[in-house]
Amino acid sequence: MTAKRRISVNLPWNPDFVDTFLARARLADDIGIDTISVLEGYGHDAFTGMALLAHETSNVRIASSIVNVFSRTPATLTQSFGTIDQLSGGRVVVGLGASAPGAIERFHGVTFERPFARIRETIELIRLYWSRERFSYDGPTISVERALVSGMVPVQSTPPIHLATLNPTSVRMTAELADGWMPTWIPNDRVADSVGQVKQWSVDAGRSADVVEVRSPGSATLLPDASRQAEIDRGFAQGLAFFAVRNGPGYFRQFERQGFAEEVAAMREAWQSDGVGAATEIAMEIAPRFSMRGSLDDCADYLDEQSSFGVDLHQVSVDSEDDQVWADALSRLVG
Repeated sequence: MTAKRRISVNLPWNPDFVDTFLARARLADDIGIDTISVLEGYGHDAFTGMALLAHETSNVRIASSIVNVFSRTPATLTQSFGTIDQLSGGRVVVGLGASAPGAIERFHGVTFERPFARIRETIELIRLYWSRERFSYDGPTISVERALVSGMVPVQSTPPIHLATLNPTSVRMTAELADGWMPTWIPNDRVADSVGQVKQWSVDAGRSADVVEVRSPGSATLLPDASRQAEIDRGFAQGLAFFAVRNGPGYFRQFERQGFAEEVAAMREAWQSDGVGAATEIAMEIAPRFSMRGSLDDCADYLDEQSSFGVDLHQVSVDSEDDQVWADALSRLVG
């Protein structure tokens, strides 16, 4: 019998569509989806949606993907994640990242500085607060003297902390400290090498090679209506162009590290001279290397190949407004 695939889905959180949000969450819970992720950017906060999921589901893990480490203190993050862990019966996954200077400074009004130190401190402090024991902590940006013991009572003895990291320094920190890695913009043919490097860094840090759960850097999008292939492909390519050109130097350098310096330089020039459409045309040439969009069989083969590369958790979406079509497709991919 084929093993079940571990699948993660992102459910867009918006109070205007809370009924759809919760209906799909209950379906995901019933069919054996491993993780539901809730995004947080400039709109609705992740924790309200996560709390609703915690109350309305019974089995699925509930993850942030991601919340940044600058706009809330580690104590506030611990309160929020710990409360959801208590409400869900021990199903929260702490998804953290540094975000980017634009979001942190132009939305939150907080200086984006020393992101690696901030991530490290946040991990260490969340675990200390979570223990519900008194401690003192003196870090490079945060100091706490005889911390008050938190009143929330999480179920998990220690929180699973997953990091969204890009450059080698932060990825190595993930291998040394975290429980999970959420990579992005790694081409399919380089995933195995990237996972292998994380495993080796974990061993170098005195940990097990498999201690870090790896989420797929690319997603599989199942298309029940094949006539939408061109539109969905173009939408993905436009997103790629935005990340490469407009979403900060960290993403630009990530594409460079992955061997796409010429393509990204061409996208930047095209965007400046002729706009997003011209940059998208260039992105269309490399976009197929970062994900899969296609039939059920295409997506299943893609997930199995990613598993062979060392991926533990697969990002999947289904292009359908029909809840039952959405659930049936995911159920078949779970296996």
